[in-house]
Amino acid sequence: MFSLMVYCNLPYVQAMNIARSMGFIFSRINHLKERLFSSKNLLYTNVGISISLSGIGDVLEQHYEILKGEWNSWNFTRTRNMAISGMFIGIACHHWYNFLDAKMAGRTIGIVLKKVIVDQLICSPLCISILFLTLAVLENNSLTELKDEIQKKAHRLYIAEWVIWPPAQVINFYFLPTRYRVLYDNTISLGYDVYTSHVKHDNS
Repeated sequence: MFSLMVYCNLPYVQAMNIARSMGFIFSRINHLKERLFSSKNLLYTNVGISISLSGIGDVLEQHYEILKGEWNSWNFTRTRNMAISGMFIGIACHHWYNFLDAKMAGRTIGIVLKKVIVDQLICSPLCISILFLTLAVLENNSLTELKDEIQKKAHRLYIAEWVIWPPAQVINFYFLPTRYRVLYDNTISLGYDVYTSHVKHDNS
C-alpha cells in the first residue's frame, strides 16, 4: 500500500522538483540581470552587447554574401573590425542616453517626441561617423578614402535610420528605463547591423 501511495504521488513530487528548479533558475537569471544592468557594470554590459551584436550582424551578412557567391569564405578580420566599431558606438550610446535622459526627464508624449528628434539629428549622424572613422583607421584608409566613402555611403545609412529608428525610439523612450536602452537598441538593430555591414562593404 505504501509503495502504491508513493507511485501515485510521483508525478506530484516530480512537478514540485521541476518547479523548485525553475524557481532557482529564474532567481539566478534575475540576480545576473541586476548585476549586469547595475550602474556599476552598465557601461561594460552595454559595450559587450554592442560588440557582440555588431559582430553577429556582419557574420550574418557575410554568410548571405557567401550564399550569393560573392565570397568564398568568412572573413574574420572584417567581422572583428565591425565588432570594434560596435564597441565605440556602444560607448557613445551609453553616455548619450544618460545625457539625454538627464536633460529631458519625463515620459510625456511631447518629451518622447523631442527625444526622438534630437536623437535622430545628433546621435544618428554621430554613430554613422564613428562607424566610418573607426573602420577607416582599422583598414588603414587615407583621409581621402574616408571622405569618399562617407560621401558615397553615409546617406544610405542615414535614410535607413529615419525609417527604422523613430518608431522604435518612441517605444524605447516611453516604456524603458535608461539602463535598458542600449540593450533594446542593439536587439532592434541586429537587422540594421546586417544592412550596415552590407552598405559598408558594398563596392558596386
